[in-house]
Amino acid sequence: MTKKLLVIGFVWPEPKSSAAGTRILQLILQFQNQGFEVTFSSAAKTSNNTFDLNTINVETKPILLNDSSFDDFVKDLRPNVVLFDRFMSEEQYGWRVAEQCPNAIRVLDTEDFHGLRKAREVALKQNETVSISHLQNDTTKREIASIYRCDLSLIISEVEIDILTNQFKIDKNLLYYLPFLLDPISKVEIKQLPTFEERQHFVTIGNFLHAPNYDAVLYLKQTIWPLVRKQLPKAELHIYGSYESQKVTQLNNVKEGFLIKGFAEDVNEVMQNAKVCFASLRFGAGLKGKLVDAMQNGTPCVMTCIAAEGMFELKDRLLSEVEVNGFVTDNPETFAEKAVELYTKAELWQEKQQNGFVVLNQRFNKTDFENTFTSKIVELSTNLNAHRENNFIGQLFMHQSMQSSKYMSKWIEAKNR
Repeated sequence: MTKKLLVIGFVWPEPKSSAAGTRILQLILQFQNQGFEVTFSSAAKTSNNTFDLNTINVETKPILLNDSSFDDFVKDLRPNVVLFDRFMSEEQYGWRVAEQCPNAIRVLDTEDFHGLRKAREVALKQNETVSISHLQNDTTKREIASIYRCDLSLIISEVEIDILTNQFKIDKNLLYYLPFLLDPISKVEIKQLPTFEERQHFVTIGNFLHAPNYDAVLYLKQTIWPLVRKQLPKAELHIYGSYESQKVTQLNNVKEGFLIKGFAEDVNEVMQNAKVCFASLRFGAGLKGKLVDAMQNGTPCVMTCIAAEGMFELKDRLLSEVEVNGFVTDNPETFAEKAVELYTKAELWQEKQQNGFVVLNQRFNKTDFENTFTSKIVELSTNLNAHRENNFIGQLFMHQSMQSSKYMSKWIEAKNR
C-alpha cells in the first residue's frame, strides 16, 4: 500500500531565497526515501523564486484559508503523515486534519524556535539580557501549544531542544532533533574550490524579509564595517539577499565599499568569490543557512554567538575555537580584528576553511540521520494511540485552543460567502 505525505507550507519553498526553503526540500527527500508519495499544499502565493516541486516528483495543490474545501481535499487524499511547515500552518489546518484524518501522524517542522527569536529581538530592543520573562511571549505560547498538539516536532538545533525541555518541561518524546541534512564534502570537491589568493572581498547573505538579517546588515553598516575598512581601505563588503526593499537599497555606498548586490542567483558562486563571510546576527534562532553555504564553499566566517548557535555544539559543549570555521565573538572591535586577520593571513584562513569541512561532514552528514528518522516514523505509526494517550496536555490543547480556532475559521468562512 502506498504511503502518502502531505506537507502544508506556510509559504511555497524558495531554496534560493532562504534556508527554510532548503530545509523543507531536505525533509521531502527524507520521506521520499522512505517510500512516501508527497503532496505539497499552501495558501500562499507563488513567486518567481518558487521552486518547481514537480521536478522532484512532488504533487502540488493550492489550498484556501478558512475554507471547508480543504476538508474534502485532505479526506480524499488520506495521508499517512501530515507535515506542518511552521506552527502557523498547524494552527490553521491542524484541527481540520485531526477531524478528517484522525489516524494521520501530525508532524511539526518548527524551522526554528520562533518564540526564542522573538524573545531575543525584544531583549535587544530593550537593551536587556534575554530572560524567562522574554521567552514567555505570545509567540512562544502559540508555538508550544502547537508542539503539544502534534505527535512529533522536528527541532533543528540541540540548543532549542535544551530550552524546550529544561525551561518549558516539554516531554522529550514529542521532540526530535533533525538538523540540516547535507551530502558530505569530498576531497575532490574541496580541491576544486578557489584558493585564498584567487578570492577577494567580504560577503554576507540573507533574505531581507527576515528581520534578523536586516538588523545584521545595519549592524555591519553602522558599527563593524567602518572598523574593518579603516584597516583595509580597498576591501569591499558585498551584501546579497532576496526581497531587497528601498530601505535596504539606500544603504549602498560605493565610497565606503558597502555594496548592496541584491538577489544571488548562484550562492555557491557568490561564496567562492569571497574571502571571508560575515554572520553578524544579533538575534535569531535555529541554524544559519549562510554558515552552511560558506562552509560548503570553503569560505571562513566571522560570526556572533547567535549566528554560531547550534552549528558547533557537540554533547553539551561548544567546540573549541580551533574547530570552528572562523571566529565567534559579540564584541564589534574583536569582530573587525578577526575579520582582518582572516583576510590577510593565508595560513590561518586555510586552517579555518578545513575546520568548516570537518564540521559539516561530522555534524550534518545526512546519512547519519536517515535510518533513525525512518525508525521514528515507523515507531509512531505502530504505536500512535499509545503515544497520544501519553500526551494528555496535547489532548487538552486540541480540545480547548483548537476549538476557538475551529469556530473562528468557520465564522470567517460563513462571513465570506
